[in-house]
Amino acid sequence: MTPMILLVGLATMVLGLMAQAYVKSMFSKYSRVSGSSGYRGADVAAEILRRNGITDVSIHEHQGFLGDHYDPIHKRLVLSPDVFHGTSLSALGVAAHEAGHALQHKNAYFPLHLRMLAVGATNIANNMVTWISVLGMVTGILSTYFGLTLMAIGWGVIMLFNLITLPVEYDASRRAKEMLGRLGFVRTQGEAAGVATVLNAAALTYVAAFVTSLLYMLVYLLPLLSGGRSRD
Repeated sequence: MTPMILLVGLATMVLGLMAQAYVKSMFSKYSRVSGSSGYRGADVAAEILRRNGITDVSIHEHQGFLGDHYDPIHKRLVLSPDVFHGTSLSALGVAAHEAGHALQHKNAYFPLHLRMLAVGATNIANNMVTWISVLGMVTGILSTYFGLTLMAIGWGVIMLFNLITLPVEYDASRRAKEMLGRLGFVRTQGEAAGVATVLNAAALTYVAAFVTSLLYMLVYLLPLLSGGRSRD
């Protein structure tokens, strides 16, 4: 069992690092390409919100590279300095993407609300797989069958959360591309292609997270399906 876990851990680590490296590479590449509209990322996000009648979402600058996100609880759109002040295709794409999440929230986009509801359970699952690994594998307090069951459940919850996240992220990017073109922030096919490249690269990190959680769930689930109880 341990060699399989190590193999999955190594494979998923490499997958995650590759996805992150690709995102940083594409963001950096198109950060050097200015949008012809001349608007900053914060201006783009504000205009998208305004055009869609969203007046209760505030926009904030937050220090940190690629820490951009939409906070649905406090209705805050948080942008990193490069995106908040930037006029590049990367800045426009990321800002519009986060504004896309605000549009989802306003329109009661079901996967977004489902993900919001699943946050609590996912936090518990993350803590569970961490502590069970320590308690079960180091102290031996848990039986093999019970430990495998808890780990499979925990990773299953995380996997489902990551699965729900995929349509949320891809839909936000779809909305971003549509709004950037319709409002004139992206004016040429080349600019549209650059924005799409940045957003598609960012989406790969969520795909990598889903694949990682799926593989870990299978690592712990398959022994149970093949008679894990009998080996206690």
